Amino acid sequence: MEITCALVCEILLAILLPPLGVCLRNGCCTVEFLICLVLTILGYVPGIIYALYAILCVEREPRVDHYDSLA
Repeated sequence: MEITCALVCEILLAILLPPLGVCLRNGCCTVEFLICLVLTILGYVPGIIYALYAILCVEREPRVDHYDSLA
């Protein structure tokens, strides 16, 4: 895994505000974000642990561009 500036910023945000780091990585309407939000509400440390897991271990799904075929 290569470490980029964006990844470092996401990790720092995951430590300060766990749902925000996951939101920037995966989007706001994903299961990862909702799980992180609930865990952060229930306890700050579980939210941080899950946010780091979601950022470092869960792969992003490739975006599908449906407008490419129209051009």
